[in-house]
Amino acid sequence: MTKPIPDYPLDIFSKASVRDARAVDDALRESSPVVRLADGTVMLGRHEHVSTGLMDWKTWSSTSRPWHDPTSLRPEILLTDDPPRHTQVRKVIGDALGPRALDKMRGHFEAEADKLVAELRTRSGEPVDAVGDVTQRFVYQVLPDVLGIPDEGREQMHGFSHMVWATMGPPNELFHEAMAEDFGPVIEWLGSACDRSALDPDGVGAELYRAADRGQVTMDEAKLLLQTVLSAGADTTFITMANALRAWAEFPEEYAKLRADPGLLRNAFDESLRWDSPSRMAGRITTRDVEIEDYVIPAGTRCGLMFAAANRDPRYWSDPHAYKVDRDVRHGLGWGYGVHACVGRTLANLEAAALLGAIVRDVAAIEIAGDYEPWMTTVGHGPMRQPVRLHFDG
Repeated sequence: MTKPIPDYPLDIFSKASVRDARAVDDALRESSPVVRLADGTVMLGRHEHVSTGLMDWKTWSSTSRPWHDPTSLRPEILLTDDPPRHTQVRKVIGDALGPRALDKMRGHFEAEADKLVAELRTRSGEPVDAVGDVTQRFVYQVLPDVLGIPDEGREQMHGFSHMVWATMGPPNELFHEAMAEDFGPVIEWLGSACDRSALDPDGVGAELYRAADRGQVTMDEAKLLLQTVLSAGADTTFITMANALRAWAEFPEEYAKLRADPGLLRNAFDESLRWDSPSRMAGRITTRDVEIEDYVIPAGTRCGLMFAAANRDPRYWSDPHAYKVDRDVRHGLGWGYGVHACVGRTLANLEAAALLGAIVRDVAAIEIAGDYEPWMTTVGHGPMRQPVRLHFDG
């Protein structure tokens, strides 16, 4: 017999909940296979159901989502499409990130990582911020470099990302605080920096415009795609790398295992994405009635598929709160799943291989040096500040 979907009593997007998002999301997952929030959004947090939903785009459509405002400041393309249009647009990015482009990026990333790590060596044993001094600093340099975006104005990148991520959650206190900020300079920079005339003709951004020349997308869509890559490829990458540093400090035996076998680095990066996902959820809308155990989610319901909670679901993962560099993470959900799996995964892996690889090579041990300060936005999740000490070899 079908049961009514239970109402969930907690505001999972309040400031207090965002500060304790891991525990909040895990508690929701354990309360019921599905729950209904006060605004009617239905949330799913168990690995079985989240992974199934991500794979079935026909039933769980991306064309509308919880709190979706098509007039928001967020670039509206790719994430809000289903096939066949999503497939066509995704191919444009995939082609722009082809083997020749990636080979060029690899050398640039490694050179910049070596420069940064050499500078950090002069501060060996001193507190540094794993975010601002290390991972965010690196990504905010190398990502716009390879996109071909001018140097001037890059200090607006964090404001752009904060603006975009604020639009993904409900219009609550955190949203209104974000929208009260003066985004005028951010919007002005974003428009001019992503114009075709401003780009390095050898960068990925220019290649997206050449796709428009070929008729694969419009010129306006090419610009939106560039802005999407700039946003989506920045914060999730530097947060996941910062989480890796935090995990290596909290699980020193795992870091020692990684240093003994650097070939585990890619798996270790994927495990950091599972251990503490930089995105709490993906939004979808059901196109038909969906049965989840003893519950039925009606067609037309806006839902949240909770990546982070599913990535720590004890029904699927053994000892889910432990970080293990050699864990089998093939079914981790941090990269997404199915047709909406992260198109920039190869790019993010190259960045991580360069920076984290240089750290693993040269840093003997990492320790926590201060309190974690969370990113105060509703759907994005992770540290905006994490003091650590890097103890270099020699």
